[in-house]
Amino acid sequence: MKKTLIVGTVAFDEIETPKESSGKILGGAATYIGLSSAIFDSKASIISVVGGDFDQKHLDLLNSKGLDTSSIEIITKGKTFYWKGKYHKDWNKRDTLNTQLNVLADFNPILNKHNSSAEIIVLGNLHPVVQSTVLNQISSENKCVILDTMNFWMDNSLEELLNVIKKANIVIINDEEALQLSGKNTLFNAADEILKMGPEHVVIKKGEHGAMLFNKSEFFTIPAYPVKKVKDPTGAGDTFAGGFAGFLSQNNDLGFETLKLAVVHGTVMASFCVEGFGTSQMEKLNNERFQSRLKEFKNYTRY
Repeated sequence: MKKTLIVGTVAFDEIETPKESSGKILGGAATYIGLSSAIFDSKASIISVVGGDFDQKHLDLLNSKGLDTSSIEIITKGKTFYWKGKYHKDWNKRDTLNTQLNVLADFNPILNKHNSSAEIIVLGNLHPVVQSTVLNQISSENKCVILDTMNFWMDNSLEELLNVIKKANIVIINDEEALQLSGKNTLFNAADEILKMGPEHVVIKKGEHGAMLFNKSEFFTIPAYPVKKVKDPTGAGDTFAGGFAGFLSQNNDLGFETLKLAVVHGTVMASFCVEGFGTSQMEKLNNERFQSRLKEFKNYTRY
């Protein structure tokens, strides 16, 4: 089992969909990544920051899944990062209604000896400077750095983002962001361009249309698991990344065939996330249910 480190937000979300609203609930990239990776018994450590308003029950939940929350900093006089969003009818577009950085604004992660020796490092959606700060503290020689990012950083911190991408082994990005980052018109050309920026592999998430995996000489694609009723897509991409990383943590070989299987596992994991508001489905998910759906998915895609 490879030692896994997750860096990202542990937050509060408030979500509006065409049918209902969630109220203030648990969210954040590191939360979704952690809950997903925990299905693989990753025992990952989470690096994040929360305020004094963050309920202990949420930390207890993460701990109950075998995740190490001892490196989640608690600023007792501050407030936890908060995001509010509203989805359109087609689920593929959403509007940000409110973002409050709060304690995240001054987040400066300091890694202890245990975390600095991690072999799988998942950099969730954060400012690229913070992501670089973490990478500069990693001592492992055979590390695998998985980077997730978003268009906000492309618009506002492109130079810093490109600097982090150079250091990543695997970049996970959605289709719209891939086209924006690369300046290309097709996903194949986008992947080629992103590979030139430094990573060895690129994973492009396509939401309900599945995912694609690229390196300089190989390509793999799969559809999404057919979810009959989507309730909330929030966190699906992070859940994919957590499943992807969790599977890799169980494997010594990180070659293309292993990465293909990681994409499959991440895809199936994300299908659970969208079936409930926020983290609700991931909180209840166990390995037996996951393996059952994984078997279904393999049958769907075999020909």
